[in-house]
Amino acid sequence: MPHYNPTIHHRKSIRLKGYDYAQAGLYFMTICCHGRLCRFGKIENNEMILNEYGQIAFNTWEMLPQQFSNLELDVFQIMPNHIHGIISLTNNVGAGFTPALINKDEPQKNIPTIPNIVGIYKSLVANNCLSICKSKNEIMGKFWQRNYYEHIIRNEQSHQRIADYIINNPAKWTEDKFYTNNPCRGVLHTP
Repeated sequence: MPHYNPTIHHRKSIRLKGYDYAQAGLYFMTICCHGRLCRFGKIENNEMILNEYGQIAFNTWEMLPQQFSNLELDVFQIMPNHIHGIISLTNNVGAGFTPALINKDEPQKNIPTIPNIVGIYKSLVANNCLSICKSKNEIMGKFWQRNYYEHIIRNEQSHQRIADYIINNPAKWTEDKFYTNNPCRGVLHTP
C-alpha cells in the first residue's frame, strides 16, 4: 500500500463549510449501496417490495428517534439500491429553515450531527445484514458507498418538492439516476 501523500490522497468534503450539522432543521439525504448493488428488494407495479435486508434498513430507520432524542423522521423511501429520507433535528437554538453557522469561539454541545446519525445508521444496517450473511456462510462485501448525499432544506417549497420526489421515486424507478436492472443476488433475493 502506498504511503499517504496529502497532495494526491485527499477527498474534498461535500459538506457545507462552516455549517453546524447539529443545528435544528430539516435535512434530505440519499445513501447508496456500494457499487449500486440492489440489496433491498425490487420494484413491482411501481411499489418497492422489501427483502430481508430492506426490512432491516426500514426497521433501523424507524428506530433512529429512539437513539437520538433530538431527531424526528419525515418522509422516507427505500429503493432497491439506495435510500432517501428527510429527518428533522429539534431541541436546538435556531430551529427552522435558516442555516446556522458555527461560532468558533463558543464551545460546541455534545449533540449528534447529521454525519454521526448517518454513520450510525449505515453501521447498524450493515452489521445486521452481515449477521444474516454469516449465518448462511455467504460473503457480503462492502455494503454502503463511502459517503452520502445531503441537502439542507431551507424552505417549505423545497421541503414539498423533495418529499414529492421521495414519495414518487418507486413509480419513476427506471428514470432514476441510480437505476439498474441488475437483479438482487444471493440472500438479497426477495423471500
